[in-house]
Amino acid sequence: MPELDHEHVAIRTGPRSRLPVIVAVHSTALGQAVGGCRVWRYADWRDGLADALRLSAGMTAKCAVAGVANGGGKTVVAVPEGTELDPGLRRKVLADVADAVESLDGTYATGPDVGTSPEDMAVIGERTAHVFCKPADRGGSGDSSPATALGTLAALRAVRHRLHGTSALKGARVSLVGLGSVGLRLARLLAEEGAELLVSDIDPAKRAAAGELGAAWAAPGEALTAETDILVPAALGGVLTADVVPELRCAAIAGPANNQLATASVADLLHGRGIVWVPDYVVGSGGVINALAVELRHQAPEEARVRVEAIEHTVAGLLHEAEHRNVTPARAATDLARHRLDAARAVT
Repeated sequence: MPELDHEHVAIRTGPRSRLPVIVAVHSTALGQAVGGCRVWRYADWRDGLADALRLSAGMTAKCAVAGVANGGGKTVVAVPEGTELDPGLRRKVLADVADAVESLDGTYATGPDVGTSPEDMAVIGERTAHVFCKPADRGGSGDSSPATALGTLAALRAVRHRLHGTSALKGARVSLVGLGSVGLRLARLLAEEGAELLVSDIDPAKRAAAGELGAAWAAPGEALTAETDILVPAALGGVLTADVVPELRCAAIAGPANNQLATASVADLLHGRGIVWVPDYVVGSGGVINALAVELRHQAPEEARVRVEAIEHTVAGLLHEAEHRNVTPARAATDLARHRLDAARAVT
């Protein structure tokens, strides 16, 4: 179980669904806590609690490093294994989540995560205003994938500048692992920039997209260890293990996939090999930044886009600080988050 340094943790049995609904508010030092609603199967509800604690703390760090005036939270509905989540039960679950969020009086707002969608946020929004990423036709910011891809592209510009002194991605060798909703959009953006693309996905049907983009294709394991400038993990987490680090042939790693490191110590192993790894929660923060700007701060889409593209400056600053102090970018990001949180607490 992660260390409990949260401001508020609520665990209740949903009165309609009879399923465990967990809301963890890690910090409101910077502002209202935000975080996704995860509806997932767990062998034990306490595994769901561990997820909520870990992910809400990670969201605090994401917001702090991004310079967003929000803290971190998380909702987890721990669905027992073997439980069939039919449409009727699903709607009961969403109503229970809405009531749990509403009971916190605006200290926390939720959005989509694993097992939920913008449409689900619209259902939650029927009972609470503290929700984001509703469909665009319901007044929300909709699918977060385009903004996440755009923010990742901005991060890659900063990495490219760190490696070669130019933010232009034309001619950059990029190996992109994962052609899901974010990965495919990112691949298209990189192709437009003139990058030399190698792409991969566990679904062989995605190979057709490689042909359309003029990209080379490889199996996921081959793409992970290909000789390239920048490796971009855009699929499942945990791909960067102690065993795979010696096999890597890239200069840098920056991608939107969550939880890329199998263990925290892998960051030090990468640093020891001279491979620049930018924390995934920084690279993949564009979707959250866009949603919060549009829905919670009511900024125009153009203003939100500027904030997303500012990820380039955030990453550049982290890489400069890491190089100056001879620490990992992960350490530089952690220290920046801690500094901003401490400064916020000092004035309250």
